[in-house]
Amino acid sequence: MKSLVRRGLRLTAGLALGACSAVVELLFALFSGLALLLVQTRPRARSAVLRPVHRLARRLAEWERGRLATYLGAESSSAYTSERALRYLAARWPLGLLGAVCLLCALIGAAYGGYLFLGWFVGEVNSPVTVLFSGFAGLFLLFLSLQGMLAVAELEKKLARHHLGPSEQEELQRRIEELAVSRAGVVEAVHDERRRIERDLHDGVQQRLVALGMLLGRALRGQDPERREELLRQAHEESRLALGDLREVAWRVYPVALDEAGLEAALETVVERISIPVRLDYGLAREREPERPVATVAYFVVAEAVTNAVKHSRATAISVRLKQAHGRLVVTVEDDGTGGADPEGGGLVGLRRRTAALDGTLDVHSPPGGPTLITAELPCA
Repeated sequence: MKSLVRRGLRLTAGLALGACSAVVELLFALFSGLALLLVQTRPRARSAVLRPVHRLARRLAEWERGRLATYLGAESSSAYTSERALRYLAARWPLGLLGAVCLLCALIGAAYGGYLFLGWFVGEVNSPVTVLFSGFAGLFLLFLSLQGMLAVAELEKKLARHHLGPSEQEELQRRIEELAVSRAGVVEAVHDERRRIERDLHDGVQQRLVALGMLLGRALRGQDPERREELLRQAHEESRLALGDLREVAWRVYPVALDEAGLEAALETVVERISIPVRLDYGLAREREPERPVATVAYFVVAEAVTNAVKHSRATAISVRLKQAHGRLVVTVEDDGTGGADPEGGGLVGLRRRTAALDGTLDVHSPPGGPTLITAELPCA
């Protein structure tokens, strides 16, 4: 409900600002058209007039782009020509005035609709039928005005995209470039993961197995029963540690709990392994479990983020939160450590590549002194 109210307020503010800018754009269209008409037959004078007209047109177009992005959530390209900006402004001012009319009708409808409920208490009602009729008519006008506001907002988006871009071809080219970059990033992330696994096996499990073999060999060659028993006890301890290292490597490669029990259970295993307090706020319903690729990336984001916090930030508490908003899974990991995390560090770059492979984003905010906040957004149906 709060989200709906905020969207409604943003839409209203966006259309109100658009109505004000429409008046400016109407005056700009009239005066610039008149100025160009007067110098139509003189090329030098026409060029001199066009330069400030183009500059002002681009400034107005940039203002409109900012308004659309802030209040209506519409992104448009900045790579447009001055001529396209002029055409956009000439076509937009009637739409801005139409938005003003819709806002005015909404106010009138709300006033008459409110009178249906409040009119009985603020004054004498001589004709109840008139009050009822005008109140219901006001509510109907309010309903139509709200629909008109939504339609104007949608037309604003389409008009900006049509005149300012990006065009379908530009959007397709951008998408191809993004896919090429994300594919290269995935390949590099796979290579980095393989190198990390090889390093973990070589520095951990392999060294322990070598030590285990040496202890068993010395025990076989030994003649002293007490010494042999001591060596076997050391070999048993070394085998236990090697098994623990192997499980740690397997856990970092892929968590079995993710397949067997789902994302929440897998994240609980991460929390249990951490030596400092971790608060897990799992805001997803069980019947709306994310798809396996999304759940896998979300798991590794949390695992890598909390591991980095323990190793590097000297944090004393970590907060992990998952929620679903507007068709996206939002994962946030915050710690109270010293901050200063490098967004271009190896682990975070790998996470960024993982999220980009699913058309997601990863944002790292870690000022010196902390706190560190890592936010990942992943598309989730």
